[in-house]
Amino acid sequence: MKLAVPILLYAVLAAVPTHATAQQSGPLAYLTLLEREIVAEHNRARSDPASYAAFLRDLKPRFDGRQFAVSDTVVRMTQEGTRAVDEAIRFLESTVSVPTLRASRGLSLGARDLVRDQGPTGNTGHVGSDGSQPWDRVARYGDWQGEIAENVAYGFDAARDVVVQLIIDDGVRDRGHRMNIFKPEFLVVGVSCGNHVRYGTVCVTTFASGYVEMP
Repeated sequence: MKLAVPILLYAVLAAVPTHATAQQSGPLAYLTLLEREIVAEHNRARSDPASYAAFLRDLKPRFDGRQFAVSDTVVRMTQEGTRAVDEAIRFLESTVSVPTLRASRGLSLGARDLVRDQGPTGNTGHVGSDGSQPWDRVARYGDWQGEIAENVAYGFDAARDVVVQLIIDDGVRDRGHRMNIFKPEFLVVGVSCGNHVRYGTVCVTTFASGYVEMP
């Protein structure tokens, strides 16, 4: 097995309402509605990057210099302003589609461990309070294969906002979150979102080349 880097953090300094948990049925019953929508948003972006660029263009009128209007009442300061948005649009328009991701219960449970760890404490990052790394957490529920990576987003409670902001990757020099989203070697994904006392919401997305669920 090979470990993929980077495994990065994306922190958004904005206070937003927390998401609601919805009851689900069927094979993805372990995911909330928001988590299922995040999986779908990733697959929409991966399967048709050029079309997904339209969602980024829609953001540009909400910029005033480096200030971005999250809503009518919430404004946050970005590091790059529309420059990062334009660069992300060019990337989407020039990149090819990659395989869609299959949702994994074990990867989602590993992601959930970090959400439950950070939510009440307000901590951020990828190392759990017990010292665990992303690969340690998902190994509790099965065996990951090939490569693995983790994105963490704070402060968004809508699936498209989570994915779009990670694709833009404002202030991240190597655009590592974006690279994780569009890495063709990643074929399975786990998602978990929850309340976060500092940022309102935290969403953890864990990618892997393969994953064998624990019986």
